[in-house]
Amino acid sequence: MQEAQPATEYNLDTVQIEERAMTVIESALAADVGHEIGSRLQQLLVEFTDLSLQAKQVHWHVTGPTFESIHLQMDRLVADARIWADTVAERAVTLGSTVDGNAATVAAGSKLQPMTLGYLPSSAAVGEITRRVRQVAVEVRTEVQALGDLDPVTQDLVIGIAEALDKHLWMLQAQLS
Repeated sequence: MQEAQPATEYNLDTVQIEERAMTVIESALAADVGHEIGSRLQQLLVEFTDLSLQAKQVHWHVTGPTFESIHLQMDRLVADARIWADTVAERAVTLGSTVDGNAATVAAGSKLQPMTLGYLPSSAAVGEITRRVRQVAVEVRTEVQALGDLDPVTQDLVIGIAEALDKHLWMLQAQLS
C-alpha cells in the first residue's frame, strides 16, 4: 500500500501565468460588421442583465394584497431577461466579438435608472418595473431597425426578444389603474 503524497504547495507570488495564443472566432460576416453587431449586442447584454437585477429587487420588496402574483411575475421576467442576456452574448461571441457581463460593466453602462430601494407597495413596484421594461423594449426596437441593415439573422433573434418584452410590458401595464 502506497502512502498518499502530500499536496504540492505553491507560492502564488512566484507562479507565472502561461502565455497563450489568442483564439480568433470568425463568422461568415465581415469582421467589421461582426464587431459592430457585437458592440450593439454588448449594450443589450448590459440592459438585460440590469433589468434582471432590478426585477429581482422588486421580487424581494413588493408588498400588498397582490404580493404573490407580482412576486411570481418578477421571477418570470428575471428568467426571461437572463435568457435574453445569454442569447445576445452568445450571438456576439459567435460573430467574433467578446462580451463583458461583469457587475462593474453593467453598473457603469446601463441606461436604466436604479431601482428604488426598500419595500414598495404593489402599485408602485409595478409602475417602477413597467417604466424600465418599456425603456428596454424601446431600445430593443431601435436595435431591430439598425440590425436589419447589418445581419438579418441577428435581427431575427432580437425581434424574438422584442416580442417577449412586449408581452411582459402588456402584462405589467394591465395591472396599472
